[in-house]
Amino acid sequence: MHFRKIHGAGNDFVLISAAEPEAEKAWPKEAERLCARRTGVGADGLVISTLITDAPPLLHVDCYNADGSLATMCGNALRCSAWAARRDYGYTEMTLRMAGVDHRATVEGDTVWVTAEVGTIEPRTVNVMINGRPTWFDSAHTGTEHVVAMVDDVDAIDAELVGRLVRNHEALAPLGTNVNFVQPAGKQALKMRTYERGVEAETLSCGSGTVAAVVIASMRGLVAAREVTVHNRAGEPLIVRPYADRQHTKWVGGPVTQVFEGVTS
Repeated sequence: MHFRKIHGAGNDFVLISAAEPEAEKAWPKEAERLCARRTGVGADGLVISTLITDAPPLLHVDCYNADGSLATMCGNALRCSAWAARRDYGYTEMTLRMAGVDHRATVEGDTVWVTAEVGTIEPRTVNVMINGRPTWFDSAHTGTEHVVAMVDDVDAIDAELVGRLVRNHEALAPLGTNVNFVQPAGKQALKMRTYERGVEAETLSCGSGTVAAVVIASMRGLVAAREVTVHNRAGEPLIVRPYADRQHTKWVGGPVTQVFEGVTS
């Protein structure tokens, strides 16, 4: 099978377009094999993108995490899929369906925007000690589970250690969660780090986590309800902006980069 190695602001994927339907049952194992950093292609996830209709453009997108689990929402996987659909079919606007939810996407060169739906927000969900200080995490559902802690310095956090602790916290059982550490970084700007469930490691950026960070920062009065720039470990910021006339929908956008193409063995 032909594949692309592609990343959205550092969140990297093996992307396969137009896969054979009968191969579907093998995807969890293929995700584990292909995403392995030392013995496979290496990626945070495996993305399967299939064209459903041409007019209007609709694609079905599945994202399997590096551990083989199926993601219900992955903003960067959607953005990478839209970028590939622009190259394959010429679409600049399309709908992407992931886990039964339709997301709008627009492609402007190598900048891709997709929509994310904001669901339940729960303040002060979990409290843990970080560097000797009790720290609260608020939860925000942005198509998948996220918790967000507002901290003074994200670079002082052991994101792997604390992220794993919170991801498996008993208060968040049985699903667990993605874990985000966020600090204010100037006017309408944030800086964040994310420990991703399913990857079970820190990733360089997270699209749905970026939306969760902005939602929680807005709730706490740290940013206004307009466009916000979110800086990540990749050094390729993502931007979150409101969706006109839809209060619970956000746009998240930023760069997409293809690294190489290949054929699976």
